[in-house]
Amino acid sequence: MVTKVVDLRSDTVTKPSEAMRAAMAAAEVDDDVLGADPTAQRFEAEMARIMGKEAALFVPSGTMGNLVSVLAHCDTRGSEVILGDNSHIHIYENGGISTLGGVHPKTVPNNPDGTMDVHKIVAAIRHRDGAMYYPTTRLICLENTHGNSGGKCISVEYTDKVGEVAKTHGLKLHIDGARIFNASVALGVPVHRLVRAADSVSVCLSKGLGAPVGSVIVGSKAFIYKAKILRKTLGGGMRQVGILCAAAYVAVRDTVGKLADDHRKAKVLADGLKKIKQFTVDLASVETNMVFFDIADPCITPDKLCQVLEQRNVLAMPASSKSVRLVTHYQISDSDVQYTLTCIEKAVEEILSGNAKFEHLTNGTTTNSYGH
Repeated sequence: MVTKVVDLRSDTVTKPSEAMRAAMAAAEVDDDVLGADPTAQRFEAEMARIMGKEAALFVPSGTMGNLVSVLAHCDTRGSEVILGDNSHIHIYENGGISTLGGVHPKTVPNNPDGTMDVHKIVAAIRHRDGAMYYPTTRLICLENTHGNSGGKCISVEYTDKVGEVAKTHGLKLHIDGARIFNASVALGVPVHRLVRAADSVSVCLSKGLGAPVGSVIVGSKAFIYKAKILRKTLGGGMRQVGILCAAAYVAVRDTVGKLADDHRKAKVLADGLKKIKQFTVDLASVETNMVFFDIADPCITPDKLCQVLEQRNVLAMPASSKSVRLVTHYQISDSDVQYTLTCIEKAVEEILSGNAKFEHLTNGTTTNSYGH
């Protein structure tokens, strides 16, 4: 007998739907490295249209999508990119922009809502007359939604303002839009309008949208031409990739309309967690599908809580030494949410009573591994 697991570690854990599997099986394919895969071409054209950009390119992962984008804009070694000190690109992508691209990161503090103060962005831009001593600023990166800030949405007004800064100073703007559709739905702003100020955007297809694999980057035709070469250089050129693009097309078609429900369930989770006295939750901070809660009782640690929950087939992820993250997705039901809250209450009771048994985690969860 297979026991249902409620997996709230991330929205990356979804399994392909039957419609996705059927689309993959029926996909018309050819060699995409040779530019001949018709399903990939159709999907990329559709994503460019949806995002309001000239062209798009399918890549294996969000990390590669961001890396390719940064390297395409910063194609001279010694370039510098301005980005948040708590951003995904800076923290969770293995330092690829510097390790592989010779691009120097200039960090600006992220505010609790995921933004960076605009005046600090401006102050971080290098003066051209200092080129003898300093890296050359060429790019600004934003992240929407902002994962480390709890899935906060970056407003279109703020994005436009940063876009104006970039344009005024002759820079480019890239948006790490791993969950940009979540932001679009939560803000009630069409996704193409939300990213209009950006020169490039990376969109993760396997997070909120629930595709099994891949991301897409969008931008001008000239940008995508450079990006395609970089994708090949990094080993991301795949052959009959239309099989994956077929599933991604279904994900975009079928899942965007479900994101608001994911957000609703996250708020239900947060509301239930707030009623547990050992936890603190900022309900106002739950804007999309992520819930972070802090543990106030020193007898309960995130690792202990996640271990006891796993024994009840609820998977969660420690976010820090004092907090836990839960992420909803379209394969989490209302009954799953209620079951999770019940299990968390019982887990707290077990830990505090000394009756909990702690074993090695089997779900691959480790502290501070939530860059997903």
